[in-house]
Amino acid sequence: AGLRMRGLGCRRSPCRFFSKHCRGFAPQNISGYESPSLYKELPEHFNFASDVLDKWSQMEKNGERASSIPALWWVGDQGNEVRWGFEELGFLSRKAANVLSDACGLKKGDRVIVMLPRIPEWWSITVGCIRTGIIYIPATTQLTANDIFYRLQASKAKCIITNDTLAPAVDSVVSKCQFLKIRLMVSEGRRDGWLDFKELLKAAPGDHDPVKTKSQEAMTIYFTSGTTGYPKMVEHSHSSFGIGMTSTGRFWLDLNPSDILWGLSDPGWVKFVYGSFFSPWIQGACVFTYSMLQFEATTVLNCLSRFPITSFCGTPTVYRMLVQHDLTSYKFKSLKHCLSGGEPLNPEVMEKWKSKTGMDIYEGYGQTETVRLHSITHLISLILTQVIDENANILPPGEEGDIAIRIKPTRPFCLFSHYVDEPEKTAASERGDFYITGDRGIMDEDGYFWFVGRADDIILSSGYRIGPFEVENALMEHPAVAEAAVVSSPDPIRGEVVKAFVILSPDFASPDPEKLTKELQEHVKKVTAPYKYPRKVEFVQQLPKTISGKIRRKDLRNKEWGRT
Repeated sequence: AGLRMRGLGCRRSPCRFFSKHCRGFAPQNISGYESPSLYKELPEHFNFASDVLDKWSQMEKNGERASSIPALWWVGDQGNEVRWGFEELGFLSRKAANVLSDACGLKKGDRVIVMLPRIPEWWSITVGCIRTGIIYIPATTQLTANDIFYRLQASKAKCIITNDTLAPAVDSVVSKCQFLKIRLMVSEGRRDGWLDFKELLKAAPGDHDPVKTKSQEAMTIYFTSGTTGYPKMVEHSHSSFGIGMTSTGRFWLDLNPSDILWGLSDPGWVKFVYGSFFSPWIQGACVFTYSMLQFEATTVLNCLSRFPITSFCGTPTVYRMLVQHDLTSYKFKSLKHCLSGGEPLNPEVMEKWKSKTGMDIYEGYGQTETVRLHSITHLISLILTQVIDENANILPPGEEGDIAIRIKPTRPFCLFSHYVDEPEKTAASERGDFYITGDRGIMDEDGYFWFVGRADDIILSSGYRIGPFEVENALMEHPAVAEAAVVSSPDPIRGEVVKAFVILSPDFASPDPEKLTKELQEHVKKVTAPYKYPRKVEFVQQLPKTISGKIRRKDLRNKEWGRT
């Protein structure tokens, strides 16, 4: 069992690809060209800011899109609100583009790390980067100084943009970062060595000529955890997200210009731009966001009751926490469409949600390297997703294998371009004529795909993708740890959590297990991003290994999940 990947798309009709009913105002309607299929030739030039957002702005001016529904609706935790139409978004993003190019001296192709929480400036700065051809690199605000240092060095970013909370962590490593030239802070205060974004924005002109960008040129880079080594850099082009997410917005999210979508995801993860940037804005819909430092189920339920949110997207963990509350005491007057992604959602939660709200939860399947392969029959067949064996042969129905996407003779434009500076890892992700997703699955006799699980050691917890290497490295820095292995472990709320198997150093042979567990957990939180810490720790005398001495994580994982 697992996620059945077909027929879960549009809530309004049994969708047919490019059906007139839910087509909306996607780029092909407003940019003067038809949105290409995933294998067809792209337009030579494409820029999401000028070819999509500015077209919606013009339609807003012409009265062809209702100005009463904002493009961005941000609500602060104190009740303060920001509402930008596409016109205002365009104006502010052009000013932001001028800050980046004039005040910061950045040029097309330069790399910028954007490490901000869900504040309006995240959107204006990111659109400003796209306008100028600057490659933006989103980063979660949960990163530690060590994480920030690695990303700055690996990406060779010339600029980092963050707030006053995270600026000290940047300053603690800046002397070792030879590529970093500019530090830009979004804050009410000032800090030595940092440019003040808000002051510069006030002084910046509102006119900006967009830089011409080619469809296949780099637009963004995402760091994604792997099973070995530090996070890889996944590069996407202007077209892979800016055009490729048309189907995501039109079918899976099923949006039109009157919809208001609230996506609960961290700006540092690719799921954020699925639900809070490209996909909804391609459709001219409103992006809603509420400023929460930490997830609060009652806050989410109150927002869904109070605001006219029509579509809601959260991780399975979000839904697992929401269904623990009395949902019948809340009235979701506007909510029509509920979505989930990031990890599989168990059927019990789906059934409980529907029994209390009357709404299905539509799951999306995808990864950082791909535009979301959501559950539409025609999309799945269009990109020729297959289940293959170790020799790249297509397997018959009912046989488990690797979920793969055909990339030859023509590579789909919505796939990532490559792993930056790691050609060997890019090559390793391909097998014969296919890109290997790293997921295992089965196709049944009816052509439905069933997700079985990860083929590697990646842990998917609460929507976060966690590689064991970083957690093991963090544990090994503690003097009590001689050796460690990290795997996933089942959890009723988070789906799965990080579990560490630890061999202690001789000096710590007889510790207080409970006290040492807490100490190791706090240590990991300080060394790397807190969401990675092991929620379970087991002290062992030995770890299963291969003849060559490699840890057999698969054996540990099977033990945790009760598999043989």
